[in-house]
Amino acid sequence: MNQITKQTSHQVELLINQLKLKAIAKNYQQLSTLAIKESWSYPQYLAKLCELEVTRRYQNRIQVWTKESKVAINKSFATLDLSQLPKDVANNIVQLKDDISWAQNAQNLLLIGPSGVGKSHIAAALGNHLIESSVRVKWFNANDLLQQLQQAKKELLLTQFMNRLDKYKTLVIDDIGYVKKSDGETHVLFEFIAHRYESGSLIITSNQPFSQWDHIFPDSMMTIAAIDRLIHHASVIEIDAESYRKKHHKNIR
Repeated sequence: MNQITKQTSHQVELLINQLKLKAIAKNYQQLSTLAIKESWSYPQYLAKLCELEVTRRYQNRIQVWTKESKVAINKSFATLDLSQLPKDVANNIVQLKDDISWAQNAQNLLLIGPSGVGKSHIAAALGNHLIESSVRVKWFNANDLLQQLQQAKKELLLTQFMNRLDKYKTLVIDDIGYVKKSDGETHVLFEFIAHRYESGSLIITSNQPFSQWDHIFPDSMMTIAAIDRLIHHASVIEIDAESYRKKHHKNIR
């Protein structure tokens, strides 16, 4: 390698590092040798380098988003046995997986059914799939979310807190049917639902049908208003199936 070539190579490395193109920095020399050997054009060589950099950034972004989402990584479509679900439910879930426009367009998904039928697993599988499809997701247990909303309201920071959650196109609220409410929690939950209406997607799991949501919102008008906002742009999937845990218990007896 002559002096001019060394200087050029050093300059290239400095520029690549300044631009933080880590995949290109790691691979450009090796690919250069391959490009010469196989007579690649300059655009072909550049395209391959850019592809490696895009892949690296995608993988890093997915890793960061997955960690911050708090979605269980072991609950994915690879571990979800759709054959255990009623056929119409399974078909609806597959459709939501194949076409994620609902999450990108601030539409909701409500999964309703008794304990143990796989609601949380479905929600997590969809959450992980959305992240892999470059949709930012955040998972909350319903009671944990209420506590955070309540704390933010006490500190007069409720609007700021809800605005910060807007960076997530999809929020998952698990087990809303188990919410134990006070008047303060009821009102802050309604404020949250109203804030999120038509601005971001919600995936909500509940072990209670809508007819029993009066125990979440003590005021019937508030119940109706909350449900109306949630289902206006939504897919509602009711799962009428036997608990996975009961099936497993039967199988091992």
